Amino acid sequence: MAHKALELSPFREPGAKQIDLLVIAGEHSGDEHAARLVKDLKTARPDLEIAAIGGEAVAAAGAYLVYDLTKVSVVGVFEVLKHFSFFKKLFHEVLSWIERHQPRQICFVDYPGFNLRLAHALKKRGISKKGGGRIELNYYIGPQVWAWKAKRRFKMAETLDRLGVIFPFEVESFADTRLPVEFVGHPFVSKTYQLPLKFDPDGPILLLPGSRTAAVDRIFPVLLEAFQDALQGEPDLFASVVYPSEQILELLRAHLVKYPNLADKISFVSNQEVEIPGSRVLMSSGTISLVCALAAIPGAIVYRLHPLSYLLGRLLVKIPYIGIANILLKREVYAEFIQGEADPVRLAEALGEAGKAERLVQIQEDAAALRALLKVDGQTQTVAAWMLRTLDSPGKV
Repeated sequence: MAHKALELSPFREPGAKQIDLLVIAGEHSGDEHAARLVKDLKTARPDLEIAAIGGEAVAAAGAYLVYDLTKVSVVGVFEVLKHFSFFKKLFHEVLSWIERHQPRQICFVDYPGFNLRLAHALKKRGISKKGGGRIELNYYIGPQVWAWKAKRRFKMAETLDRLGVIFPFEVESFADTRLPVEFVGHPFVSKTYQLPLKFDPDGPILLLPGSRTAAVDRIFPVLLEAFQDALQGEPDLFASVVYPSEQILELLRAHLVKYPNLADKISFVSNQEVEIPGSRVLMSSGTISLVCALAAIPGAIVYRLHPLSYLLGRLLVKIPYIGIANILLKREVYAEFIQGEADPVRLAEALGEAGKAERLVQIQEDAAALRALLKVDGQTQTVAAWMLRTLDSPGKV
């Protein structure tokens, strides 16, 4: 697909209001995490003025959307380099906006390539608290220092004021720093979170190619071909493709046009729907793979990057799996098909294996084990409570 140049749209100005919290989330999954945080904060404290550089979800939750960062997210070193001038301009515009409006607090959500650079720049410019300024910097769902670039933890300790992590083992990763780190529980196992997917033995095959254009371009054609191969053995199969935005939906439809024989076998479903049914799944390795594991939907992980980005990643990443459920349970909850191994025939075979009775029993046990691991005992909405503690100041409590 032809590569489109990114264009910087204007930033919105919130007027004269003092901003209590600026949330910055750069991808659809981070936007959804940020949205849940904002919704809980606004429920507990309607008086809070919250702005966001994020996406539609965090805006719907009650934040004033300054700029939609989710529409320009890309993945991979070489993909970023293609748009270097755009991201440089965007980065400085964000810095300028923060300097003008001086929010009391910033909460970065995931998106470390952008957010850690921004935290460092805010300190260097004397804007953040650790740089001599007034703005405290918090990070929710921090970078995976346990997987790669472990030395980032020391720079994080120098620039950030606090870190809230969603996996219990992450606290130990920062034990040799002075950065206050707290396990705040995973949002997917909180009492107020409803998984968007549910297991249905009679439901469709779920095809989940990701939320970023580059990932969808590389992964979705493979998923379509795998589903096409699976139909040869199971002609009654049908599939649902879950999409996060109209932009991604347009891209998905453009790919499906090349497979006219699948047109009446595939439907598109917005991720804003609730309890989307699925019997088996082929998916990218992102956040959605944990959702599928918690929903006890069997299947496989498919991952493809730009070849050079993948080679670089192989040199830097020192973990045996890429799927988070596999990492957490230290075994293969989902088979992983990466780069050249993501062959349509092999994926069709994996779909067949996923439908076997013993696999369905195992995935139920895996889901229960994950839930137990990701909960904070006796606490609900822990991340909102964590954020409210740092927003505690005269006139707000």
